[in-house]
Amino acid sequence: MKLLFTILLSTLFLSANIQQEDVTKQAIVKIYTTSKIPNYQAPWSSSMRSSMGSGAIIEGGYILTNAHVVANQVFLEVQRYGQRKRYIAKVHAVSHQADLALLKVEEKAFFEGVEPLTFGALPEVEQKIVVYGFPMGGSTLSATIGVVSRVEHHTYAHSGETFLAVQVDAAVNPGNSGGPALSEGKIVGVVMQVIRKSQNIGYLVPVDMVQHFITDMKDGKYDGFGELGIGTQKLENPAMRRYYGLDDNISGKLIDKIVYSSSLKGILKEGDILTAIDGHNIENDGTVAFRKHEYTDYNYYVDTYQMGDTIDLDIIRDKKPMKVKAILQNRADDVYLVKTTRYDSMPTYFIYGGYVFSPLTRNLLRATSRNRLKLSNLALKWQKEDKNEAVVLLKVLASDISRGDNNFGMWAIDKVNGETFKNFKEFYQKMEAVTNHYIVLEDNDGVKVVIEKKEAQEKQSEILKKYNIQFDKSIDLRD
Repeated sequence: MKLLFTILLSTLFLSANIQQEDVTKQAIVKIYTTSKIPNYQAPWSSSMRSSMGSGAIIEGGYILTNAHVVANQVFLEVQRYGQRKRYIAKVHAVSHQADLALLKVEEKAFFEGVEPLTFGALPEVEQKIVVYGFPMGGSTLSATIGVVSRVEHHTYAHSGETFLAVQVDAAVNPGNSGGPALSEGKIVGVVMQVIRKSQNIGYLVPVDMVQHFITDMKDGKYDGFGELGIGTQKLENPAMRRYYGLDDNISGKLIDKIVYSSSLKGILKEGDILTAIDGHNIENDGTVAFRKHEYTDYNYYVDTYQMGDTIDLDIIRDKKPMKVKAILQNRADDVYLVKTTRYDSMPTYFIYGGYVFSPLTRNLLRATSRNRLKLSNLALKWQKEDKNEAVVLLKVLASDISRGDNNFGMWAIDKVNGETFKNFKEFYQKMEAVTNHYIVLEDNDGVKVVIEKKEAQEKQSEILKKYNIQFDKSIDLRD
């Protein structure tokens, strides 16, 4: 009798698990994306690409996936597990910062019989997870099992920004992107990227980031993840600690720069020691404890707040402890000289006599290795009051009026006829407003490029026709 009871229990448990797995699979979605891919080296052109990714149906009638699965999309279709019909989908919301997106399907039939997946908690190291998706190697649903290897800050490949990430050892391949990672039937992360030159090292966007994104989008407007707009130094060096009068009981980071546009301008000062955020102690290496014995970048506690929230900061100023409050109002685009990676729009450009100009973007830095070392240094710089965007001479289209200048490319410009400019828009306006016979472009080393205005204007249409270029400027400059 006891044996019969045990067998019965095991059968019921197995049946329940099978039923739960079947319910889970019903919510997994295959995403078909057709994208228009900009060419940042030839910004007037683009190409079409088809790709596939994965997603999961969640509460509210949304499909949760990666931003990079739907980036630059012009047409989307989705297909549920176990069905052959494809449905047209639209992007409802996207965070390229956090590599997350929400899709909507108008046809109600798509959701019939589906139980949306719900969210769990941030997983622990060694916690078992199951990754669902439609990776390469087949067309049907794939499920791979693994464990959480570590939880810490990591650079998101899609945006280039650094946020909390979950590393897993489950097999993750192209096509898995956007698929859910489940533990005990609940979403604990979204498959994001993989280290290609490794064995089974994949990364998830953790559930905390997902919920931040969903909460942010409830008002229909994406505000994003905040940036303090300050530069900091570690305080591990003994001489530096003595210089600032810090004993062994005090840890934190030295504030060595405050961006002019930062919401913390006037609240913090250069030379302040940032010791805690929201009561959480900052270590001398710039980390905070987010769980017992687990540390990550101190911005972890910044990322828990929504834009517009008030943050409590503990600082030491002139060797005296203080408490200050700051409103989170800036994103990375508001403080860095080179904007974060752009998606869902064509690049900005301007052609003058065959000389092609563009803002310096991270897309450009990714697209070419030319002059990358010098320009990558610009990407690390903060905005200034008189300079919030870098401009480059992207390339020179060979012609009889540009002989000798064809070796110029990805060349940073600082002055137009001796005058500086704040951003690409002001640069464009200055170029258009030149009345002199010559336009003299100059970099910060004094190297010059000279364009004869009348000659450039007369040859413009001929050069554009020769290179099969329809417009001499991007659509955002043609208004």
